[in-house]
Parts: sequence; structure tokens; C-alpha cells
Amino acid sequence: MTMPQPEMRVLKPDAASGFPNSPLPVLLYRQILDGSEENPAARFEALFDRNQWPPQWRYGLYDFDHFHSTAHEALGVFRGRAHIRLGGPNGSEHDIAAGDVLVLPAGVGHACLDASEDFTMVGAYPPGQSWEVERGDPGEIEAACRRVAAVALPDADPVGGSLLSLWQ
Repeated sequence: MTMPQPEMRVLKPDAASGFPNSPLPVLLYRQILDGSEENPAARFEALFDRNQWPPQWRYGLYDFDHFHSTAHEALGVFRGRAHIRLGGPNGSEHDIAAGDVLVLPAGVGHACLDASEDFTMVGAYPPGQSWEVERGDPGEIEAACRRVAAVALPDADPVGGSLLSLWQ
């Protein structure tokens, strides 16, 4: 299978809202898995695990803007569709659907604005990175930016794509 090139979005810091975002691009791989495949959640988990991003959960996407300052995140949509926002409350809106993978650098705000009732994803993180949920606090933006800058680059792309060359 030929790996498609990801769509890329670079999201600048939004100090007024307290979202550090990242100089690294968000990567959106479209239709990594065919929606008709059997047990797509397990397929995403195996793909992420094979590429050194151990899967940690199956769930949807929080409906409030948040970010992780201590971990990069891979989200594999295995069911449904969603309209999301990236970059915090003043960010950009995007549609994702079953088969897509979103790779978020540490610090990038994200939220679900609307979703089908069956919308569900697999979440995965590079080894040794622990995620937490931060909602953006303008008074804490400098500390959040320092935490984001300290997060190590992963050793691999979660889907075997071009992250290593795109995140230099």
C-alpha cells in the first residue's frame, strides 16, 4: 500500500486564549483504513503499535478546546464522522471521518464541534510520553510553551508515513 501524503496545518500560538499550539504541523492522513474493513479499531491499534505509538484508549473527542503539553497524540477514527476545531477557540475547523488519522504535535488545541452518534477513535502516544488535559489559561501560556518545547520528537510516524521528515 502506498502511504498518502498528509494534509498539513501549522497553528500559531494563541496567547490570548492560552493555547501554545506548535511550530510542528498537524498531520491529517485521509482514509488510511478502508471503512469496510473488519474491526477497524483493532486495525488502527495494530498499526499504531507496529509503528511505536502504543494505543491507550477508544473514545470520542472532548467537546471543549483542550491540548496536551506533555505528549504528541495520534487519533485514528474508526467509526463515524466529526466536525472539529484545531488550534483552540480561535482555530480552524475541519471534517474528519472513519479511516482518517490525525497526528497532533504537543500543545495543539483540539475540540469536537459536532459528530455522528457513532463517532469513535483510537488514541495513541509515543513511548514514555504521558498525556494530560489542559484547557488553555492565558496566565500559564509561557509555562505551557516550555513544556511543549521539551517534548521529544517521536522515533516513528504512527502510520508509517512522513512525520519524521515533516517534523524536523
